[in-house]
Amino acid sequence: MTDQLEPTTRRRIGVMLPRDIAAQDFVPFARAADDAGFDDLWVVEDCFYRGGFSQAAVALAATTRIHVGIGILPAAVRNASFTAIESATLAELFPGRVSVGIGHGMPAWMRQVGAWPASILNLLAEHLDVTRALLRGESVMVSGHYVNADDVELNATLERVPPVLAGVRGVKSLAVSGRHADGTILAEPVTPEYLAAALAAIGVGREAPDGRGFAELENLPVEHQVVAYNVAAVRDDAGAARLLARPALEWIGEPDWLPHIVPLPFADDFIALRAASRSRAEFAAAMPDEWIDQLAIVGTPESARRRIDELHDAGATSVVLIPVGGDPLVELGSLARLL
Repeated sequence: MTDQLEPTTRRRIGVMLPRDIAAQDFVPFARAADDAGFDDLWVVEDCFYRGGFSQAAVALAATTRIHVGIGILPAAVRNASFTAIESATLAELFPGRVSVGIGHGMPAWMRQVGAWPASILNLLAEHLDVTRALLRGESVMVSGHYVNADDVELNATLERVPPVLAGVRGVKSLAVSGRHADGTILAEPVTPEYLAAALAAIGVGREAPDGRGFAELENLPVEHQVVAYNVAAVRDDAGAARLLARPALEWIGEPDWLPHIVPLPFADDFIALRAASRSRAEFAAAMPDEWIDQLAIVGTPESARRRIDELHDAGATSVVLIPVGGDPLVELGSLARLL
């Protein structure tokens, strides 16, 4: 077994497998992403669609090369030892091709299933620590507030230890990721400004001054990966691409997304527009084109590729494109023009 984590190369481009894709299109989408040359394929475990581990297993078995990430598994709904068992199974069968993301889960969904803990930070830290220790081959004896393990050790020898990332967004949660995870998954929208604030929290465990300052990348823990999700639409006509992206951005005006918005230079205007809008759809329709260009990877292939480069330059290890619009396979082919 080795402690080498995969993937280690920077400037990766991935794509998200839509959570609601039709069952008959699941394997064709995964194979098309593999054939197109995307570095990473990310599956999501959103309530109440499909399970993360089962999706990852199918995607890995159906492809030959692409790295598959799970982003994310809510910590509160699984025993950490069994998270490690499932993760190790994938890593043993598909060495070097798996990343595992763990997070809080959406508060409303977790409350809906009766799994919102008293301390989301403590639970996540304990879950990450035990999962990672077991995957490294350690024997774990721990009695925590939420996670217990009595001399637990996996019966597996892993050729590659899969990275365990934290899917989080707020300053305190990002600090937990910096201390307890191999990397961080940032939900959409990810801008260079939000990346700077996130890197500051991950690297030094505190909020950047006024939430806007750029972090020195040297503060980032060695080997700490940063995966940046973004809504993506590409067309030869930039206006047509924006029309596809707008409906997918209507959620980002809600309170849970505030950490993404506060670092932006137009944050005050953004918040005021959402307050004045009667619905999410009205809000999305009213956003200026300039905001759409900042909040998504959108436009012509040339402009979208420049945005990917900006995010890589700002510290993202992997930029993950979320296809929006019509047929997922058609949109995947369009996004492949960015490779």
